[in-house]
Amino acid sequence: MKNIIKVNGINVYAFHGCLDEEAKIGGHYTVDVEMETDYSTTFETDDLKHTIDYCKVYDIVKQEMAIRSKLIEHVANRIAMRMKAEISQELKHFMVRIIKHNPPMNGQVDNVSVEIEM
Repeated sequence: MKNIIKVNGINVYAFHGCLDEEAKIGGHYTVDVEMETDYSTTFETDDLKHTIDYCKVYDIVKQEMAIRSKLIEHVANRIAMRMKAEISQELKHFMVRIIKHNPPMNGQVDNVSVEIEM
């Protein structure tokens, strides 16, 4: 049996990008995190300490998105490394997706995204 927790639609305004304008005016981003874990102990105990705290995931995402980077790949890796370090005992597998809305390109593009799975 797979046990999945998803924290979807973490909306942030951040200042990532290679262009100087992106560092000044920023842009809208959405972050989704999907985590595979084991609920079996949680089924028995009904205790938060035996599962993944959604608030901790949210805090990691918000903190790392607040640190400017040129590449969203870099930010996604930082989020993944923090999750691996701080939530690893509960994680079997996880995915981090960062969506950059309205990227500055030579044409109309709704968004671009990167994903990291571990």
